[in-house]
Amino acid sequence: MTLPRPVQAVVFDMDGLLVDTETVFRDAMMAVSERHGRPLPLEVFLSMVGAPREQNRQVVLDYFGQDFAYEAWIEEVSTLAHAQIAVGVTLKAGVVELLDHLEALAIPRAIATSSRHATVSLQLGPTGLIHRFQAIVASGDYARGKPNPDPFLVAAQRLGVDPAACLALEDSHNGVRAAHAAGMMTIMVPDLLAATEEMRALCVAIAQTLHEVRDLLDHAAMAPAPIPAP
Repeated sequence: MTLPRPVQAVVFDMDGLLVDTETVFRDAMMAVSERHGRPLPLEVFLSMVGAPREQNRQVVLDYFGQDFAYEAWIEEVSTLAHAQIAVGVTLKAGVVELLDHLEALAIPRAIATSSRHATVSLQLGPTGLIHRFQAIVASGDYARGKPNPDPFLVAAQRLGVDPAACLALEDSHNGVRAAHAAGMMTIMVPDLLAATEEMRALCVAIAQTLHEVRDLLDHAAMAPAPIPAP
Protein backbone atom coordinates (compact mmCIF):
# COMPACT_ATOMS: atom_id res chain seq x y z
CA MET A 1 0.00 0.00 0.00
CA THR A 2 1.35 3.44 -0.98
CA LEU A 3 -0.03 6.89 -0.35
CA PRO A 4 -1.57 8.72 -3.31
CA ARG A 5 0.48 11.90 -2.79
CA PRO A 6 3.65 12.98 -1.00
CA VAL A 7 2.99 13.87 2.65
CA GLN A 8 3.96 17.42 3.62
CA ALA A 9 2.31 17.45 7.06
CA VAL A 10 0.53 15.09 9.46
CA VAL A 11 -2.54 16.03 11.51
CA PHE A 12 -3.35 13.87 14.53
CA ASP A 13 -6.55 13.41 16.48
CA MET A 14 -5.87 13.15 20.24
CA ASP A 15 -8.29 11.01 22.29
CA GLY A 16 -8.05 7.36 21.29
CA LEU A 17 -5.28 8.10 18.79
CA LEU A 18 -2.42 9.61 20.78
CA VAL A 19 -3.63 8.73 24.27
CA ASP A 20 -5.83 5.93 25.60
CA THR A 21 -8.50 8.21 27.06
CA GLU A 22 -11.69 7.17 25.27
CA THR A 23 -11.88 4.17 27.61
CA VAL A 24 -11.49 6.49 30.62
CA PHE A 25 -14.44 8.65 29.55
CA ARG A 26 -16.46 5.56 28.66
CA ASP A 27 -15.96 4.07 32.11
CA ALA A 28 -16.67 7.41 33.82
CA MET A 29 -19.93 7.89 31.93
CA MET A 30 -21.04 4.36 32.68
CA ALA A 31 -20.14 4.67 36.38
CA VAL A 32 -21.86 8.02 36.91
CA SER A 33 -24.97 6.91 35.04
CA GLU A 34 -25.19 3.72 37.09
CA ARG A 35 -24.64 5.73 40.27
CA HIS A 36 -27.78 7.73 39.49
CA GLY A 37 -29.82 4.72 38.45
CA ARG A 38 -29.84 5.73 34.76
CA PRO A 39 -27.63 3.21 32.92
CA LEU A 40 -26.11 4.44 29.67
CA PRO A 41 -25.91 1.77 26.93
CA LEU A 42 -22.54 1.28 25.29
CA GLU A 43 -23.98 1.99 21.85
CA VAL A 44 -25.11 5.44 22.99
CA PHE A 45 -21.61 6.25 24.25
CA LEU A 46 -20.03 4.97 21.03
CA SER A 47 -22.26 7.29 18.99
CA MET A 48 -20.63 10.18 20.87
CA VAL A 49 -17.00 9.24 20.16
CA GLY A 50 -15.22 11.94 18.16
CA ALA A 51 -18.19 14.33 18.20
CA PRO A 52 -18.28 17.91 19.56
CA ARG A 53 -19.64 18.64 23.04
CA GLU A 54 -22.92 20.21 21.88
CA GLN A 55 -23.74 17.27 19.64
CA ASN A 56 -23.03 14.86 22.47
CA ARG A 57 -25.20 16.91 24.80
CA GLN A 58 -28.11 16.39 22.43
CA VAL A 59 -27.42 12.65 22.18
CA VAL A 60 -27.63 12.36 25.98
CA LEU A 61 -30.80 14.44 26.17
CA ASP A 62 -32.40 12.43 23.38
CA TYR A 63 -31.73 9.27 25.36
CA PHE A 64 -32.47 10.37 28.93
CA GLY A 65 -35.07 13.02 28.13
CA GLN A 66 -34.97 16.77 27.56
CA ASP A 67 -35.44 17.44 31.30
CA PHE A 68 -32.30 15.45 32.19
CA ALA A 69 -29.83 17.44 34.32
CA TYR A 70 -27.08 17.23 31.70
CA GLU A 71 -24.74 19.92 33.04
CA ALA A 72 -24.55 18.35 36.51
CA TRP A 73 -24.13 14.91 34.98
CA ILE A 74 -21.33 15.86 32.59
CA GLU A 75 -19.56 17.78 35.37
CA GLU A 76 -19.58 14.64 37.51
CA VAL A 77 -18.37 12.57 34.56
CA SER A 78 -15.56 15.04 33.84
CA THR A 79 -14.46 15.17 37.47
CA LEU A 80 -14.23 11.38 37.65
CA ALA A 81 -12.46 11.06 34.29
CA HIS A 82 -9.99 13.87 34.97
CA ALA A 83 -9.12 12.39 38.35
CA GLN A 84 -8.14 9.20 36.56
CA ILE A 85 -6.25 11.08 33.84
CA ALA A 86 -4.36 13.06 36.48
CA VAL A 87 -2.88 9.78 37.69
CA GLY A 88 -1.41 9.37 34.21
CA VAL A 89 -2.51 8.52 30.70
CA THR A 90 -1.25 5.69 28.53
CA LEU A 91 0.19 6.60 25.16
CA LYS A 92 -1.12 4.57 22.27
CA ALA A 93 1.33 2.13 20.72
CA GLY A 94 3.80 3.72 18.32
CA VAL A 95 3.19 7.39 19.18
CA VAL A 96 6.77 8.26 20.14
CA GLU A 97 8.29 6.24 17.33
CA LEU A 98 6.06 7.91 14.73
CA LEU A 99 6.83 11.40 16.06
CA ASP A 100 10.56 10.59 16.00
CA HIS A 101 10.23 9.44 12.40
CA LEU A 102 8.33 12.55 11.32
CA GLU A 103 10.87 14.81 13.01
CA ALA A 104 13.68 12.99 11.21
CA LEU A 105 11.86 13.63 7.92
CA ALA A 106 11.21 17.29 8.90
CA ILE A 107 7.46 16.80 8.39
CA PRO A 108 5.42 19.29 10.47
CA ARG A 109 2.72 18.03 12.82
CA ALA A 110 -0.55 19.30 14.29
CA ILE A 111 -3.32 18.09 16.58
CA ALA A 112 -6.97 18.60 15.60
CA THR A 113 -9.23 17.60 18.49
CA SER A 114 -12.79 18.05 19.70
CA SER A 115 -11.43 18.51 23.22
CA ARG A 116 -10.67 21.86 24.81
CA HIS A 117 -7.17 23.33 25.14
CA ALA A 118 -7.31 22.75 28.90
CA THR A 119 -7.98 19.05 28.26
CA VAL A 120 -5.08 18.87 25.81
CA SER A 121 -2.78 20.34 28.46
CA LEU A 122 -4.13 17.98 31.13
CA GLN A 123 -3.69 14.87 29.01
CA LEU A 124 -0.56 15.63 27.00
CA GLY A 125 1.28 18.01 29.31
CA PRO A 126 2.72 15.29 31.58
CA THR A 127 3.79 13.21 28.57
CA GLY A 128 6.10 15.92 27.25
CA LEU A 129 4.62 15.59 23.76
CA ILE A 130 2.96 18.98 23.29
CA HIS A 131 6.14 20.70 22.12
CA ARG A 132 6.48 18.14 19.34
CA PHE A 133 3.50 19.64 17.49
CA GLN A 134 3.71 22.90 15.58
CA ALA A 135 -0.02 23.58 16.01
CA ILE A 136 -2.73 22.56 18.48
CA VAL A 137 -6.28 23.04 17.18
CA ALA A 138 -8.93 22.45 19.85
CA SER A 139 -12.53 23.31 20.65
CA GLY A 140 -12.99 27.07 20.31
CA ASP A 141 -10.55 27.38 17.40
CA TYR A 142 -13.10 26.55 14.69
CA ALA A 143 -16.73 27.25 13.88
CA ARG A 144 -18.00 23.69 13.44
CA GLY A 145 -16.70 20.51 15.03
CA LYS A 146 -16.23 17.05 13.55
CA PRO A 147 -17.66 15.54 11.34
CA ASN A 148 -17.34 18.94 9.68
CA PRO A 149 -13.92 19.60 8.14
CA ASP A 150 -13.23 22.81 10.08
CA PRO A 151 -10.74 21.42 12.67
CA PHE A 152 -8.57 19.90 9.95
CA LEU A 153 -8.78 22.94 7.68
CA VAL A 154 -7.65 25.20 10.53
CA ALA A 155 -4.79 22.80 11.31
CA ALA A 156 -3.62 22.83 7.67
CA GLN A 157 -3.86 26.62 7.58
CA ARG A 158 -1.77 26.99 10.75
CA LEU A 159 0.86 24.64 9.35
CA GLY A 160 0.85 26.50 6.04
CA VAL A 161 0.22 23.30 4.06
CA ASP A 162 -2.44 22.51 1.46
CA PRO A 163 -4.97 20.10 3.05
CA ALA A 164 -4.52 17.75 0.08
CA ALA A 165 -0.86 17.37 1.05
CA CYS A 166 -1.71 16.50 4.67
CA LEU A 167 -2.06 13.03 6.14
CA ALA A 168 -4.79 12.86 8.82
CA LEU A 169 -4.75 10.17 11.50
CA GLU A 170 -8.05 9.37 13.21
CA ASP A 171 -9.65 6.67 15.36
CA SER A 172 -13.32 7.74 15.16
CA HIS A 173 -15.89 7.67 12.39
CA ASN A 174 -16.71 11.37 12.82
CA GLY A 175 -13.01 12.19 12.70
CA VAL A 176 -12.51 10.24 9.48
CA ARG A 177 -15.50 11.99 7.92
CA ALA A 178 -14.10 15.37 8.93
CA ALA A 179 -10.60 14.69 7.62
CA HIS A 180 -11.90 13.29 4.34
CA ALA A 181 -14.22 16.29 3.91
CA ALA A 182 -11.17 18.53 4.38
CA GLY A 183 -9.54 16.79 1.42
CA MET A 184 -6.81 15.11 3.43
CA MET A 185 -5.36 11.66 2.90
CA THR A 186 -6.83 9.83 5.88
CA ILE A 187 -5.75 6.75 7.81
CA MET A 188 -8.01 5.27 10.47
CA VAL A 189 -6.36 3.62 13.46
CA PRO A 190 -9.39 2.02 15.18
CA ASP A 191 -9.76 2.34 18.95
CA LEU A 192 -13.28 1.74 20.32
CA LEU A 193 -14.94 1.92 16.90
CA ALA A 194 -14.33 -0.68 14.21
CA ALA A 195 -13.58 0.26 10.63
CA THR A 196 -16.79 0.02 8.62
CA GLU A 197 -17.18 -0.17 4.86
CA GLU A 198 -17.82 3.58 4.89
CA MET A 199 -14.54 4.15 6.71
CA ARG A 200 -12.64 1.95 4.26
CA ALA A 201 -14.08 3.95 1.39
CA LEU A 202 -13.04 7.28 2.94
CA CYS A 203 -9.54 6.22 4.02
CA VAL A 204 -6.38 5.55 2.07
CA ALA A 205 -5.59 2.85 4.64
CA ILE A 206 -6.73 1.23 7.88
CA ALA A 207 -3.87 0.67 10.34
CA GLN A 208 -4.02 -1.33 13.55
CA THR A 209 -1.37 0.80 15.31
CA LEU A 210 0.73 3.89 14.70
CA HIS A 211 3.65 1.52 14.13
CA GLU A 212 1.90 0.52 10.89
CA VAL A 213 1.51 4.19 9.95
CA ARG A 214 5.25 4.69 10.43
CA ASP A 215 6.00 1.68 8.24
CA LEU A 216 3.63 3.00 5.57
CA LEU A 217 5.37 6.37 5.56
CA ASP A 218 8.73 4.61 5.38
CA HIS A 219 7.54 2.58 2.41
CA ALA A 220 6.06 5.65 0.74
CA ALA A 221 9.33 7.51 1.17
CA MET A 222 11.25 4.67 -0.48
CA ALA A 223 8.75 3.95 -3.24
CA PRO A 224 10.18 4.74 -6.69
CA ALA A 225 8.55 7.53 -8.67
CA PRO A 226 6.15 6.28 -11.37
CA ILE A 227 7.57 6.07 -14.88
CA PRO A 228 5.71 8.50 -17.19
CA ALA A 229 3.67 6.90 -19.95
CA PRO A 230 5.28 7.17 -23.40
